[in-house]
Amino acid sequence: MATGRIRKLTDKGFGFIETDKGDLFFHMSALEGVRFEDLSEGQEVEFERGQGPKGPRAENVNVAG
Repeated sequence: MATGRIRKLTDKGFGFIETDKGDLFFHMSALEGVRFEDLSEGQEVEFERGQGPKGPRAENVNVAG
């Protein structure tokens, strides 16, 4: 799995993960084992790279560690 840090969270249920290849979109439906409300900006997460209808996105996102 790839890792990154949450750069931005929105009140609409999505956010962006900062990675070494640029920011990656994620939606709260892609979370595994964590609630969107429990995430914070700067938190390290693990994820799999996927492809959504509007481009690359993070899937199976969970807290690293």
